[in-house]
Amino acid sequence: MKANDIRKLFKSYFKKYNHQEIASSSLIPENDPTLLFANAGMNQFKDYFTGNATPDNKRAVTIQKCVRAGGKHNDLENVGHTARHHTFFEMLGNFSFGDYFKKDAIKFSWEFLTNELKIPKDKLFITVHNTDDEAEQIWLKIGIDPKHIFRKGDKDNFWEMGDTGPCGPCTEIHYYFGDNIDEQDSSGVNKDDLYREIWNLVFIQYN
Repeated sequence: MKANDIRKLFKSYFKKYNHQEIASSSLIPENDPTLLFANAGMNQFKDYFTGNATPDNKRAVTIQKCVRAGGKHNDLENVGHTARHHTFFEMLGNFSFGDYFKKDAIKFSWEFLTNELKIPKDKLFITVHNTDDEAEQIWLKIGIDPKHIFRKGDKDNFWEMGDTGPCGPCTEIHYYFGDNIDEQDSSGVNKDDLYREIWNLVFIQYN
């Protein structure tokens, strides 16, 4: 499957669920003195998350061009040392502005990966924030093997852009390239190149 096929599938899947397609913003953000480069898909939606603006549609899907070469989300020091870090990349994202939350966000991600992309379920491992019982229970109800769910702390599974502003726990989906599926624990996630983070669901529930 080509990268362009994944882009088309991603957009068409979320448009089917009433997400408005929004074009990528410029790599150099407009009217945002806090950023030199766009480093996340949510950048152009900051005003929606803070309540300073109202979106035309409460659901959006984007393919955002990102650069991470400075600031909090700086991948530059890791580029060339791992297979997991890049300075320039595209971030495929679906967003809800006060509409759906954890249950539907998790369902959408799992359905897209396993039904649309046909990724084998046993190759996928989940991380949740160590305080987020709700997200873990949703994953268990979907049918995830409890041995494929790992709890992590703030460094890995809490999302924030700065000392103030919207933030919250996140749950990530990782693809495992190895063969010893039944012998895995949380130690390799975000450290071992056998694991590749392919989705990050951010639950903005604090400010």
